[in-house]
Amino acid sequence: MKKLISLCLIAVLIALCFSGCGGDTLVLNVYNWGEYISDGSEGSFDTVREFEKWYQETYGQKVKVNYTTFASNEDMYSKISSGAVSYDVIIPSDYMIARMASENLLQPLNFDNIPNYQYINENFKGLYYDAENKYTVPYAYGIVGVIYDANIVDAADADGWNLMWNSKYSGKILQFNNSRDAFGTAIYKLGLDVNSTNKADWDKAYDELIAQRPLVYSYVMDEIYNMMESGEAAIGAYYAGDYFTMLDAQAEHVDLKFYYPEETNLYIDAMCIPTCAQNKELAEIFINFMLSEEAAIANAEYTYYASPNELVYNNETYKEDMGEEAIAILYPEMGSFAEKYNTYAYKNLDNEMLGYLNSLWENIKIN
Repeated sequence: MKKLISLCLIAVLIALCFSGCGGDTLVLNVYNWGEYISDGSEGSFDTVREFEKWYQETYGQKVKVNYTTFASNEDMYSKISSGAVSYDVIIPSDYMIARMASENLLQPLNFDNIPNYQYINENFKGLYYDAENKYTVPYAYGIVGVIYDANIVDAADADGWNLMWNSKYSGKILQFNNSRDAFGTAIYKLGLDVNSTNKADWDKAYDELIAQRPLVYSYVMDEIYNMMESGEAAIGAYYAGDYFTMLDAQAEHVDLKFYYPEETNLYIDAMCIPTCAQNKELAEIFINFMLSEEAAIANAEYTYYASPNELVYNNETYKEDMGEEAIAILYPEMGSFAEKYNTYAYKNLDNEMLGYLNSLWENIKIN
């Protein structure tokens, strides 16, 4: 019996060592959006493998990155807040960062380990979700727009958010499969405050989504890629960078186009370290690596998202590789972006309003 207990203890110690507690191989757990990092496909820069290689060359120790993905901020939040999982680096959106910080789910960063933070443009520092620049390093930003298939949709119908409610295209419309973004489309359509504390405003948005429901082919997140690229669906709201990803993979019979409604969500996704992290210093070193010129440009090119990193958007080769259309869509004039961001970005709603919003969302999905 004693021998069995001793063997068990040895096994536990070995497991702890290989979890990053001083063993031969450190472990870093990264949790990110799907399609949101250059992964080595089609000859692209393999961010995870290059970090592992660079770390061993620099520090003389092996590191293993476990990289997994989430489909929405809400999915990520559910996992982290449950306490059932442990991640070292996460990349949520602004409003979710504010919520997680308020619930003590994020750790303050040691910027001594992130010297490349100096390359983040000042317009992306001190914003509402992290006013003291305590928890976050901006990774990417953008604007939500409407993607449509010009072979099916009449150009005259590509009118703000109305296209998402146009009965002519019933069964060809995709809606977000998360409450904040789905309600956002309805709130913007109505010209209301997307951060309203008035339940009556959310009731009006609810009525809009109920009216839209018979027209919706599917509620989606990453599923939108295949559905739009193949022509299975013809209309969907999504993030600007993803339009270019779809454009590269669209079928011959599909002609995807994109536009911004006048009122729409502007967002920033940022790298953070949750309180459940097991390897904080290694996480900070990874974040710093993500800000290095080679990695930052590779990720911006692969994801087609706008970068707040000056090493990226000031690089002439990057701008030539992306092309004029992509640069024009992804990088609206900085001052204009900051001004609109303050008006249209999602803010963290209080628990009562979040609960009310989620109850409305559940009714929509049931119906």
